[in-house]
Amino acid sequence: MESGGDDARRRGDLSAALRAAGLWLLAPVCVLCGASAGENLCGACAAALPYLEDACPRCASPADHGSECWRCRDRPPPFAGAVCALRYEAPVPWLIHRLKFAGDLAAGHALGEVLGHRLAGNASGAGAIGGIVPVPLHAARLRARGFNQARLIAECVSRRLGVPLLARAARRTRETGAQARLSPAAREGNVRGAFSVTSAVAGRRVALVDDVLTSGATVRALADAVLAAGAASVVVWGCARSTGAHASRLATDKAFASMNSLRGST
Repeated sequence: MESGGDDARRRGDLSAALRAAGLWLLAPVCVLCGASAGENLCGACAAALPYLEDACPRCASPADHGSECWRCRDRPPPFAGAVCALRYEAPVPWLIHRLKFAGDLAAGHALGEVLGHRLAGNASGAGAIGGIVPVPLHAARLRARGFNQARLIAECVSRRLGVPLLARAARRTRETGAQARLSPAAREGNVRGAFSVTSAVAGRRVALVDDVLTSGATVRALADAVLAAGAASVVVWGCARSTGAHASRLATDKAFASMNSLRGST
């Protein structure tokens, strides 16, 4: 029996095939179900996404009644707050991997639109932000992928909120390798001192944008660099929040296994 997540991924593959064939020019289709929607997500699929409701206001990790979590009380992060739109659960891993590893830009636009919508309805999330900085890729990774997924998402959010995009304000100065399979401590060491930031952020309240927050090591390191460059304060916005490195690996592995299974059956 096919699960709901597998069914969504199968229909999403059909949607991607339609877009690849150019049929989206005739009728824009939902990235998940393939229905003619006029936008990247139909109303039904958007409503069924795993929205993150109660979360720590400081790091966006799931927390009872939206109270500050013990990790932030014990070791406050350098950013003042965080907002994530979704939990890292099906079909979110599939959407993110369609974007990052299949070049499905419509999946990225869908994620960016969901985040922008969430922030537009969150008075504390977008108020008084003076600039949006996407988490940068190293130049070698950018050449290999052809685009920065965080910038694509940030562009959608910038348009929705009318907040300036500071696309060139931050640079990853060294290759850090994939974070996905590292422990939280190893993640912090991997990205420590890996960013340089220009004076474009000076005096501004800056929002950092990324696709997924797991341990928070990357945005911590970037927030440190942004504050050192003179930003007044930093907040973090993400499309999805994982509950931890282990859970993120499991969700990612499941998404890859399902996609490989679908490819093998066609």
